[in-house]
Amino acid sequence: MKKLIALLLALVMVLGLAACGAKEPATTPTGDTPAPDADKTEKTIAVIAKGESHAFWQAVKAGAEKAGKEKGYKITFQGPASEDPKDVPSQITMVQTALSNNVDGIVLATIGSGFGELLTQAYDKKIPVVTFDSGLKAKEDITEGKNPIVAHVATSNLAAASINGEKLFEAIKADIAKATADAPYIVGVIQHDETQTGIDRAKGFEDKFKELADADETTKGKYKIEKEIKQGDADQSYVKALEALYEKKINALFMTNEGVVKQVYDATKSAEGKYDAIKFCGFDAGTKQINWIKEDGAVKLIGSVAQDSIDMGYKAVLECIAAVEGGEAKNVDIAGAWYDKTNIDQMIKDNLVYEG
Repeated sequence: MKKLIALLLALVMVLGLAACGAKEPATTPTGDTPAPDADKTEKTIAVIAKGESHAFWQAVKAGAEKAGKEKGYKITFQGPASEDPKDVPSQITMVQTALSNNVDGIVLATIGSGFGELLTQAYDKKIPVVTFDSGLKAKEDITEGKNPIVAHVATSNLAAASINGEKLFEAIKADIAKATADAPYIVGVIQHDETQTGIDRAKGFEDKFKELADADETTKGKYKIEKEIKQGDADQSYVKALEALYEKKINALFMTNEGVVKQVYDATKSAEGKYDAIKFCGFDAGTKQINWIKEDGAVKLIGSVAQDSIDMGYKAVLECIAAVEGGEAKNVDIAGAWYDKTNIDQMIKDNLVYEG
């Protein structure tokens, strides 16, 4: 009997200890049981740009962080000191660090070549890469059969310049309507070079302008487009283009990049009164372009189109997250952002328009 009682007491003690050791489900401060993944490590997208301090890249960063915040991802952002080839090694180190940290995805714009081994590592680690802005500088950095790049996000020069075509048409529509087929309103274009960028910007502008002008009975057949194409800004080439178009009696002018705007602006300042009748429209940003828009002088720059770097960073991160989560990432063309006197200060504040 004593042995039986002892065994029963021992059993009671064991059951009591087990009960004491059992833990109640963890609760939040509100008393709710947390979701199973409440303590899960935050996923990370590494954004490696071609720079970090310039306003353009700060705007890219703002867009990237906005996307990360919306989707619950941590965003790291880095860029080399400059876009000079000498800084390629530092950018390579940034990519290697991201891979070593096993980030979930990489958003990348390179300033040179030498990323082949790292991209192969990304593929082997199943880390998706989205290129943005100019993307990879060297196609040979891609190993056949081991390409981790799932999408590319960049400004569409065709789409951006079509905004110029739309805005300039709106500004001069009434003047074109007063012209005739025999004495047409002449629109000039200075294309800064014959690269694809120059070609697309000129084409984007012309296609949209013609589309709108030909669809309106008050302007159809009453305009003409004259174009000058240069190979760069050496020897005041854009001023020479301006003079050639002036001799053709242009009434308005679209300039395809900041370099053209700078030279044309200086020419209008040094020849007071000569170009007062011409309405100008620009592309990109820069100090002279900003000053010209803000001025109340007789020679008018009605506005310009800047690259929407905020949207570029935002969309690049969204596509990378889509790939991380098993979805389909896609290429995205970013249109430009129009600015004029009405919104230029806000555009500067948002780093979409910057001096330089």
